[in-house]
Amino acid sequence: MIRPVLLAAVLVLGAAASLPADDRALALLREGNVATYSLDYDRALTLYNQAKALTPEDPTVHRAIATVAWLRIMFLRGTVTADDYMGEIASSDVKLPPPPKDLANTFHEHITRARTLAERAVAARPNDPKAHYDLGAALGVLASYTGSVDGKLWGAFTAAKGAYGAHEKVLELDPSRKDAGLVVGTYRYIVSTRAMPVRWMAYLVGFGGGKEHGIQLLEGAASFPSDVQADARFALVLIYSRERRFDDALRTVRALQASFPRNRLLWLEEGATAIRANRAAEAERAIEAGLAKTGADNRPRIVGEDALWRLKRATARVMTGKTAAAREDAQFVLAAPDARLWVKARAHVELGKIADLAGNRTLARQEYQSGLTLAERSNDPQGRAEARRLLDKAYTRGGT
Repeated sequence: MIRPVLLAAVLVLGAAASLPADDRALALLREGNVATYSLDYDRALTLYNQAKALTPEDPTVHRAIATVAWLRIMFLRGTVTADDYMGEIASSDVKLPPPPKDLANTFHEHITRARTLAERAVAARPNDPKAHYDLGAALGVLASYTGSVDGKLWGAFTAAKGAYGAHEKVLELDPSRKDAGLVVGTYRYIVSTRAMPVRWMAYLVGFGGGKEHGIQLLEGAASFPSDVQADARFALVLIYSRERRFDDALRTVRALQASFPRNRLLWLEEGATAIRANRAAEAERAIEAGLAKTGADNRPRIVGEDALWRLKRATARVMTGKTAAAREDAQFVLAAPDARLWVKARAHVELGKIADLAGNRTLARQEYQSGLTLAERSNDPQGRAEARRLLDKAYTRGGT
């Protein structure tokens, strides 16, 4: 569920951990979490507001409402799949369209309330793991919003540092709180993937590093029965893919499908992951299953969703040699008025592969060049790299 703006944007969902003591509010929040992961955002918001009426002074409910507003914004922009976060951004600040005012207002109102309540709890109970957890979770969501919605990575830095520090404190106070490993593990992983000057700066201001330790913390959160278990699994789908641990990524995304069968985008993620793993038949099966779900689903789509499904199917079909059907899918993408630019870029690349397989190198190079141009315009480093590589060397099945 997944534009490479801020890796944490899809990792630190912070939907609802350390739930309130009121059993009715707890049940409502857990039901709201399932609705959130199932893309039923309106229902989730209704449930969270009902929980807020029961426990208005608990930061968890305000953080949950803020999280739904943030995810709605991401959904409307279409930036909710792992493909949007597999690359690296070119600059620290990214120009993005403003979010809908009502959603932005809802986010800021409730994340501010969640943060204020958590800060008061920390001041009153400095050795309470829950108080520190709630503060770190609120700051983590704020950092993610600032980076992914406002496009201001450095503006997110202070909140991210606060989130990391608060959840390190949780683990210090109570090492059994493996749910705090979601935030700590995420930021340790992020720091480990940065260039050395950035890593040194991160160390100096208090962030820890260590890729393997970060992944272990996330795996602990993913295996720990808590209300961020699903968040950790979503995080690991992306990280396993980045680390080329495709068996683990596929196992994890399939576990999420079993938990949230209404989330059709999980089948898109399975297909995309199988493509990265060079498992074309698995990819095509997953995408066909997802398309069947999508056809029976009358809920809103992400921007360019139909084109994205068709791109992934085109890619899988090229890999299996079904070039006529793949061409039809790629041409659908190029004709789709709402297809995102990077999706069209990659559709041109697939058409170039089809031309190469047909022995038409001239046409193939034209398509790759078109794909390269669009990939550069859409800041898609992976698409750009593939187009450049194929401009130099023709595509062959099982080869480049």
